[in-house]
Amino acid sequence: MNAPVTVAITRHLPNGHEPEMMSWLNAGISLAEKFPGFLGAGWVRTESASEEWHMLYRFADQQSLDQWEHSPQRAWWRSAASGLGVVEARVEKRSGIEGWFDVPSSTVLESGASAPTPPPRWKQAVTIFIVFFPLSVLANYAGRELLGDVLLPLRVLVTVLVMTPLMTYVLLPWITRRLQWWLQPAG
Repeated sequence: MNAPVTVAITRHLPNGHEPEMMSWLNAGISLAEKFPGFLGAGWVRTESASEEWHMLYRFADQQSLDQWEHSPQRAWWRSAASGLGVVEARVEKRSGIEGWFDVPSSTVLESGASAPTPPPRWKQAVTIFIVFFPLSVLANYAGRELLGDVLLPLRVLVTVLVMTPLMTYVLLPWITRRLQWWLQPAG
């Protein structure tokens, strides 16, 4: 099974070119949106005066990502920034479950430093269990109470459709922040 791939890029730009950089980043997102498998993108700065810009984009699988990364559209877009003085400092690609266990955004890495490795699989499994079990019990109870007359496959489908985004976007990020001391112990 092909897993979605998230690419995180850190770029540096001297201050004074913020409007051009925002236009350039948004143009890249507009181009990427037209490619099959594109799942989303965005950018952020740690503070308004920062020279560091972080861009994330996500594709459904490695093949879709490769089509975008080797396209003439992306090559043209990247060349459009040459006059701005944009320097690409770091590129990271993550696929599968490890993306849930990324280093918190408050962690600052020196340029050229390697990112910490994901925690061992057993720690990932324990972390997932901590939120999945209570959520599953609650979702199954609510499903039985609210959808008791609905056929089991449909009831399970509704339950999974509710649980998946809660796990992915709310509960797993929350628990990994709370357990960061255990998942990525310092030195």
